[in-house]
Amino acid sequence: MDLPHLTSLQNDHVKRARALDRRKERKESGLFLAEGAKVIATARDAGWPPETLFVDRDKAAGGIVAELVAWARRNGAACHSITPKIAEALSARDNPQPVIGVFKQRWAAAPDPARLNAGDVWVALEEVRDPGNLGTIIRTADAAGASGVVLVGTTCDPYARESVRATMGSVFAVPLAQLTHEGFLDLVRAWPGESVATHLAASTDHRRDYRGPVLLAMGSEGPGLSDAVAGACSVRVRIPMAADTGADSLNLAVATALMIYEIKRASLPLA
Repeated sequence: MDLPHLTSLQNDHVKRARALDRRKERKESGLFLAEGAKVIATARDAGWPPETLFVDRDKAAGGIVAELVAWARRNGAACHSITPKIAEALSARDNPQPVIGVFKQRWAAAPDPARLNAGDVWVALEEVRDPGNLGTIIRTADAAGASGVVLVGTTCDPYARESVRATMGSVFAVPLAQLTHEGFLDLVRAWPGESVATHLAASTDHRRDYRGPVLLAMGSEGPGLSDAVAGACSVRVRIPMAADTGADSLNLAVATALMIYEIKRASLPLA
């Protein structure tokens, strides 16, 4: 591949990309990093071209990486080959991927209650703090065919490197929206189907049939859902746990996966 070759960590393109490790820089620039040929191929398939593409010349001689470079160039991206040292500086991995992209963030509008279908499932995450959990939930929402994810209140950044990595490319496929608590409560009040809150004090088993469209509300890793959000939802459910276990709760990503798949159970038969 005949690309401009970068050899210095002080190169402006490299410095701007490295700065995206900081949330402040991601917020101000509206950009984020994603790495790996499979992840960037997912971006291509979702119609999400990069602004910049970096290719480790020592690891990428052709194949899928060459295809990604050609696609990125057709879409106006700046493409550069880089040294292994730069690849290591840009990567979050001990063994850097052969291709790293800089992408523009995309934020979707919150779901419109008047335009929902009965099969729609939106996942709302209140005050989620762990980017790994958030990325895993986005990946699960994609796998189960959920309609999107709404971040409620002050949450971690879905475009942080750890979150993007945990999505395994699903960050390019799942609509992400943001709402204040007030905006979310307005959405719950207008929701035409069931709004479902998971709560440790609930008496209803989560293993039930749900009336769509469904708005699933999940709380933060520590305190769970706030009383305001849990109380506003039309249904409160609990995931049962063994009586003799020392565990008092489930990991947020695990609990959300159980809920999404239970809600989507009827529409996800084995082929």
